[in-house]
Amino acid sequence: MTGIREVHERATATAGVRETVPTGALPAFFARALAQTAAALDAQGIHPIGPPYGRYYSMPGADVDVEVGFPVSAPVKRTGRVSPGELPGGRVVEALHAGSFDTLSQTYAEVRRYFEEHDLTPGATMWEQYLTDPSSGADPSTWRTRVCWPVV
Repeated sequence: MTGIREVHERATATAGVRETVPTGALPAFFARALAQTAAALDAQGIHPIGPPYGRYYSMPGADVDVEVGFPVSAPVKRTGRVSPGELPGGRVVEALHAGSFDTLSQTYAEVRRYFEEHDLTPGATMWEQYLTDPSSGADPSTWRTRVCWPVV
């Protein structure tokens, strides 16, 4: 992981699929949700404006409430399970995670520690942006994930 810092994010329109899924089923859900979202965007003539994201409405336990999709430049129409949404703007604690998803919990622990050390209150949701496509065949040690947690 690289350094943790505070940044100001602009609110960003999104298109994605939200479900509560077993944590062990996240990879299959991500693949399905991204494919559904890409198809809905294509049908509407809208293109992603950034890497895919996963927004977590709960911390992963046995199950996790998660939304998966893409940031977009224009509002989308609800199509099947794909809905319009928004990644929130405002003050965010950001960390760049290097490595496989198996070690993301270490980065989250460091981000939580940052909140505590700086007497900040974390928001109810957080999101990740997947800067490296795991299906590309790239070595997992080269994967990069941007972790964003809003400050209340």
